[in-house]
Amino acid sequence: MESNHLKPITVTGAVITVSSTRKPETDTSGKTLIDLFSADGIEVTHYAVIPDDLARIRAEVRLALSRATCVVITGGTGLTPDDVTIEAVAPLLEKTIDGFGELFRLKSYEEIGTAAILSRAIAGVIGGRAVFCIPGSTKAVTLAARAIIIPEIRHILTHASAR
Repeated sequence: MESNHLKPITVTGAVITVSSTRKPETDTSGKTLIDLFSADGIEVTHYAVIPDDLARIRAEVRLALSRATCVVITGGTGLTPDDVTIEAVAPLLEKTIDGFGELFRLKSYEEIGTAAILSRAIAGVIGGRAVFCIPGSTKAVTLAARAIIIPEIRHILTHASAR
């Protein structure tokens, strides 16, 4: 990517872990994401661990969007009845970034094989800010952050905030 194509943007991060069993003390995926953001100079300005509840997820995403330009929600993206992250977030997206889910599943396939089809990872834009929904495993969080989100976040925000 040509650097003249990118706006000088300060990226701030928000991490939301959706889980009925994890607490901040046991949230290795959230902590991993915070560490990866910090290592790239992205300040994490919001962090929460919340239960699998559609209304609560939406409220937390709205709060995170008021505090950060890049919101990553981990967990609640699977196929079990209580996995409602996608159902909570997808209707809020003003634009979708379909390639994120496609690329995440491709890269997951390279690591875990055909089980990658179970991932419902999505991304999009709300109010000029980027939102990513990814599986809650530490391995998936590391893959998404290192291989896709961190390398592309400035590019995404340049386009998302263009007016």
